[in-house]
Amino acid sequence: QVQLVESGGGSVQAGGSLRLSCVVSGYMYSRMCIGWFRQAPGKEREGVARIYTYTSSTDVVDSVKGRFTISQDNAKNTVYLLMNTLKPEDTAMYYCAADKYGSSCFVPSPGATDFGDWGQGTQVTVSS
Repeated sequence: QVQLVESGGGSVQAGGSLRLSCVVSGYMYSRMCIGWFRQAPGKEREGVARIYTYTSSTDVVDSVKGRFTISQDNAKNTVYLLMNTLKPEDTAMYYCAADKYGSSCFVPSPGATDFGDWGQGTQVTVSS
């Protein structure tokens, strides 16, 4: 089983930045697909970004493109989500998730059910 621990959430004003971290353990890190998801109250969980740890190939959804960047530090088994120019609509609980076989990074729009292991989440609140 893969363990994931998120950190870095908090409260910021619109236009501010935050960097979320996700430390991954418990399985071979080198060929995973790690995704960042978010869920606002009353809304479905949505994928935000993903990274294939073997090649560092990344993908972000259109709604955050140009503002959010996903990256990794292989030596630390850590995936980051750098969020710039934050907006109130970015307010949500943010989760990282692992597909330990990596295939979710090679389908057009993976959903939450494509990822088998999840962290506990970290809250991001953006005020106007």
